[in-house]
Amino acid sequence: MNCIAGLYALITLVIWVTQNLILHMTKESAMKNLNTAITKTAVAAATVLLVSGCSAVAKPQMDNTASNAPVLKAKALDNALLYSDECITEREVVSAQRKWGDGIVRIGAVFSNDGDYSTEAADFIQAMYGYDLSSVLFKPTLAANDQFRSSFDAALSYFVGGNDAYAEDKGFAIKPYTNVKFDNVGIINNSCRMAVAMGNYFFTDTQGGETKVEYTFAYVKDSDGDLRIVAHQSSLPYNPNGN
Repeated sequence: MNCIAGLYALITLVIWVTQNLILHMTKESAMKNLNTAITKTAVAAATVLLVSGCSAVAKPQMDNTASNAPVLKAKALDNALLYSDECITEREVVSAQRKWGDGIVRIGAVFSNDGDYSTEAADFIQAMYGYDLSSVLFKPTLAANDQFRSSFDAALSYFVGGNDAYAEDKGFAIKPYTNVKFDNVGIINNSCRMAVAMGNYFFTDTQGGETKVEYTFAYVKDSDGDLRIVAHQSSLPYNPNGN
């Protein structure tokens, strides 16, 4: 029973009592007892209303507020520790793109010089992607069987291979490439704390060949002020000839 239903029941009860008194008593007797009956009925109904109706409505609201408070406080604290309050600028996005391209080239150079390219790639992913901050949506270009790489290890396998769980990976970054150039069609940061960039990037291999690839990146800013990738979609341009 809610407050409105209880009030309606109270009014109905008073009317019923009144009608019965008028029918079964003399006029004087009815009028004498009417006030007493109405008062008693109203008090009883109001008591029931308060106990079973209004209190039942108010209690869950208070309980929900109290139970959610620690969760909201903890979430706000986590966000303060992990993310910056500063808005992301277009210049910062362009700088992050340049660092990403330099990182791909650097992994390839370490590989070509027989160095520890796996560690180089792991450091690159740690610095550029936000796997330690939140979920990361990563759809790399050359992934067909395991298209989406939602974990650090899955991303590492894509860049350098060597993981039996992802047999299709040959190591994108150890092709290797000598240059990566970004060409943004646009950068938006309407939400201030997340920026999205879309366009084409061009990968130059050791033979001078250039591969054009389409991209979408989403960035957040961590507590150190560095941009971290939380979404990355990459694909080869549509070929109407199917080749």
